[in-house]
Amino acid sequence: MGIEVTEAVDDDLAELADVAARTFPLACPPAVTADNVAAFIAENLSQQRFGDYLRDPDRTVLVARADDGSLSGYAMLVRGVPDDDDVQRAVVARPAVEVSKIYVLPERHGAGVAAELMTASLRAAGTLGAAVVWLGVNQQNRRAQRFYAKQGFEVAGTKTFRLGAAIENDYVMVRPLQP
Repeated sequence: MGIEVTEAVDDDLAELADVAARTFPLACPPAVTADNVAAFIAENLSQQRFGDYLRDPDRTVLVARADDGSLSGYAMLVRGVPDDDDVQRAVVARPAVEVSKIYVLPERHGAGVAAELMTASLRAAGTLGAAVVWLGVNQQNRRAQRFYAKQGFEVAGTKTFRLGAAIENDYVMVRPLQP
């Protein structure tokens, strides 16, 4: 299976929202309620929200396509570091770019899609002038942590993440970019 990673465009919005809604629950800890997952998806991963993200100059949305043109996954990059004390302490190098989201459809796991998305994300972050790339990953999501470690990320701290009414605990992982 070939994989092509490109920047998302308006024509991708419906499929992008569908892929996001199908993949986000895979990264959630087992104790997260369906209501909290649904609320997060409705608020952050709708077709309208992705349209907002495409127009935001501080965000880059990448999509991975299979040979048949369908989306296999996506990644979202966000310039900078939020005004969160925990993240500020963990991400000390600047300028920084966050890999805010990187998700692959379950039927495409193991096909190299995530690695291609990460390679494209790191390249895009470099183009944006980043010295470092960072991300948050749930402390219970061992599979994602192993993937990020293989991609050169290291745990640099912790932060919390609001998921509906619940507060989840994340690791902040950081990877410097080569000059």
